[in-house]
Amino acid sequence: MRSLRCATLVGVEAREVVVESTLTKGLPSFNIIGMVSQAIKEAGERVKSALLSNGFKFPPKRITINLSPSELSKSGSHFDLAIALSIVLEQLERESKEWFVFGELGLDGSIKESSAIYPIVLSLANAQLLKKAIVPKESLKKLSKIPNIELYGFEKLAEVVDAFENDAFVKNGDQKPLDAPSIEVEGKRYYFLQEYKNDFFDIKGQEVAKRAALISAAGFHNLLLEGSPGCGKSMIAQRLVEILPPLSLEEILEISKIKVLSSKEPDFLPRRPFSAPHHTATPASIFGGGSKNAKIGEVGMAHLGELFFDELPHFSKNVLEALREPMQDRVIRISRVNAKVEYASDFLFVGAMNPCPCGNLLDEAKECRCSDLEIQRYKNRLSEPFLDRIDLHVTMQKVDAKDKPTVDSKELHQKVIEAFVFAKKRAQERFNASLSDSECERFCVMDEEAKRVLQTATERFALSFRSIKSLQKVARTIADLAQSEVIRKEDMLEALSYRKREKR
Repeated sequence: MRSLRCATLVGVEAREVVVESTLTKGLPSFNIIGMVSQAIKEAGERVKSALLSNGFKFPPKRITINLSPSELSKSGSHFDLAIALSIVLEQLERESKEWFVFGELGLDGSIKESSAIYPIVLSLANAQLLKKAIVPKESLKKLSKIPNIELYGFEKLAEVVDAFENDAFVKNGDQKPLDAPSIEVEGKRYYFLQEYKNDFFDIKGQEVAKRAALISAAGFHNLLLEGSPGCGKSMIAQRLVEILPPLSLEEILEISKIKVLSSKEPDFLPRRPFSAPHHTATPASIFGGGSKNAKIGEVGMAHLGELFFDELPHFSKNVLEALREPMQDRVIRISRVNAKVEYASDFLFVGAMNPCPCGNLLDEAKECRCSDLEIQRYKNRLSEPFLDRIDLHVTMQKVDAKDKPTVDSKELHQKVIEAFVFAKKRAQERFNASLSDSECERFCVMDEEAKRVLQTATERFALSFRSIKSLQKVARTIADLAQSEVIRKEDMLEALSYRKREKR
């Protein structure tokens, strides 16, 4: 018996699969077992044709291919090459247990790329399960971005067999550096772009909202913008994603993996994703789902980037309440009869809403047509537990014809990068908004005046434990922007100014 290693996707993560083959006496047959999909069952005909087209004799024996573990559901055409090689190596009596093998076979023996190969190899590499792999040569452009693995690309089945026969493998998937601006902090490199297609310079006035957007970007704090129609809520949300902190190589590869799973071509650039589902979108499209195989949704595609909900109160109650879990735990859990999947969903949430159904409540020049009951019903669509998970609440200022641009995206982005470096130098791994309680105690150090301000606010506003921690984290980000080691009184006071107000 000879075996090779392959893998299958379970949700967004890969699980290792051992491809075993036996050739025994009996009536000629070809069976693939191990809870396999129709695509893998069809591999038999592709493997037969590929072997015969490349001068190999198909053994007139009872051939059994087992994909282990048998209780794991497997799918994908990338098993073809591993199945064909296991048959050939059984005849050659060659060992190959240390090799991972991926590739779809053409009828002429050509090795083709499969959309599942990149996320599988990346997932295995991140889990430190894969060190060297045989892959289609056309996949090297993508796979060579993944560090610390050896890749051997081939175009034909005969080439792979010849390499095994002569033990002549030539590594041709050397890692290529990213072509983007970068900074090095504490021995680790982080990458970013300086392309601002949507510039904050386009926004006139709204100084409070722009300051809140800067704090939100620097600490990855959830942000809620409330204001009259046309005051610039969506403009700020669309520009915020371009000033978010730099990305590590691992994060860039993780974003690329999600793009591949979403049937998009990855560009391997340090660009954070932006997801903005419409308020009529179904819960399944936002959170992911599927009756048999769980699929990634808009929330998952916003991982490491920004999730923007415009017209926030118009989203269904089910969607808003379900959003509380990923906002708090940074993961999405999809549970179905045939699939239970958990995947990372660490995003910056930005919501935008009008002050009332007609939008004119805060406008001095226009009359509000809404009754008190309609306004109350509109605001009651957002529950207190949901609002409690948003760190920054901003009421947009009145639009004035005299307002002028004051700051551009490049300047704001530079401030975010400086705050990012400042936080990393104190050995802080996560953004301020994601700090655990123990990390908050360690990093959110306040001076005596700041402590007194927080204590007074706690007693006056009857703040919950979550609200207290949220204030500390926001104040920590404000202190980072000022390059201050400790949280000062003015930092805490500014953090309090973004606190959730009582409903009108």
